[in-house]
Amino acid sequence: MKGSKGSGTRWIKGLAFAALSMVSSHSWAGLYDDGKVFLTGGVFTVDGAGGGGAVPWATITGYETRDGINGGVGFTYVQLPNYSLNFLGGSIGFFDRFELSYVNTKLSTNLGNVDTVALVASVLNVDNNLGLDPNGSNLHMETYGAKLRLFGDAVYTSDSYLPQTAIGAFYKVNSTKEFVKTLSAAEDKDWEAYMAFTKVFFRYSTLVNLTVRYTSANQIGLTGFGSCDNGHRNCNNDKEFRVEFSTAYLLQKNFAIGGEYQQHGNQQKNKPVDTGDLLAGDGNGGLLNPIVGGLVGGVIGATNLRDSLVQNESDWYDVFAAYAPSKNYSITIAYLFLGDIAVAREQNGLYLSLHATF
Repeated sequence: MKGSKGSGTRWIKGLAFAALSMVSSHSWAGLYDDGKVFLTGGVFTVDGAGGGGAVPWATITGYETRDGINGGVGFTYVQLPNYSLNFLGGSIGFFDRFELSYVNTKLSTNLGNVDTVALVASVLNVDNNLGLDPNGSNLHMETYGAKLRLFGDAVYTSDSYLPQTAIGAFYKVNSTKEFVKTLSAAEDKDWEAYMAFTKVFFRYSTLVNLTVRYTSANQIGLTGFGSCDNGHRNCNNDKEFRVEFSTAYLLQKNFAIGGEYQQHGNQQKNKPVDTGDLLAGDGNGGLLNPIVGGLVGGVIGATNLRDSLVQNESDWYDVFAAYAPSKNYSITIAYLFLGDIAVAREQNGLYLSLHATF
C-alpha cells in the first residue's frame, strides 16, 4: 500500500501532545507526584488508558495522588502468525481524578490470500481503491482518550466493597480508509464510551476490574467500525455494550500476574473482503478470476481464494506478568489468545510492553 497520507500529521500531533504534557522544570517540581502504590495506576494499554494491557481500569494512569500530576509514555509490540502490531503513545493523570491519552497504532499484515489479489491487480495496473499492497498491507489508527474518576478508591478503602468507578471515552481515527472499506467496515473513525469498576483486595493481594464498553469497533477499531454488504451497501454501525474483565495477583509489591477477557462483536462475521468486481463470484465476470485461477490452480483455486477472504472476529483473552523495578518504568509480558482476526485464523502470540512514567 502506498504510504498513508497524514503520517507526518500524526507525529506532529503526538509531539504536540508530549510537549503539552511537559511544563517548566520549576513548575513540574511542584506538581510532580508519585505517591500511589506500585502498579495500581495500571500499565500502558492498547487504547492508551491506564489499565491491564487490553482493558482500561477505573484507576487513573500514573502514580499521582490528589496532590499532583504524573504521566508516562509507552510502547507495545505484538507478534502474531499473520500480523504484527506496534502501539506508541502516552498518557497523563491529573490529581488522581482525570486522565488524557494518545496512541498511534500500526498493524502490518502477512496474508498470502490478500497479497495475491493485490499482486495481480498491480500487474494489470488495475487500481480499484482497495488500499492493498502486494508486499504486505498496513493499517494505521490514532486513538485519543479521556477518563474521569467519579467516586470510590480502589486502593485506600480496602475495608469497603465499593469499587473505584470511572467513565471514559475514545475517539479512534483510521487513516488507511481504502483498506478499511475493503474490509467491509461502515466507518473508518468513530467514538467509544466505557464505564470501569476497579477494586483492590489487599487481604488477598488481588485486583479485580470490570469494564463495560459501548462501541461498534471491529478488532478494537483497527479494521473499522460496523459493517457493510459488498459494494458498501446496507451499512450498519449500531453500537452495543460489551463486557471486559481483568484480574491481577500481586506476588510482590512490584510484580503482578493476571489475565484479561475482552468481548468483541460479530459485525464482520462471514463478511467477505470487498474486492468489488476484481474477484466476483462465478458467473459475475470477475476481472481477476482467470489470472488468479492460473496462479493458484485454475477455477477451483480462484474459488478457494474467494472463500479464504471471508472474515471473522473472536473475543480476546490474555495472561500476563508485569514487573516494575521502580516507579519510573515497568515491563509487561503476555501471551495473547486473539482467535480470528479478519481473514486470518487462530491469531495467538506474544506481547511485550514497556512503560516509563514521569
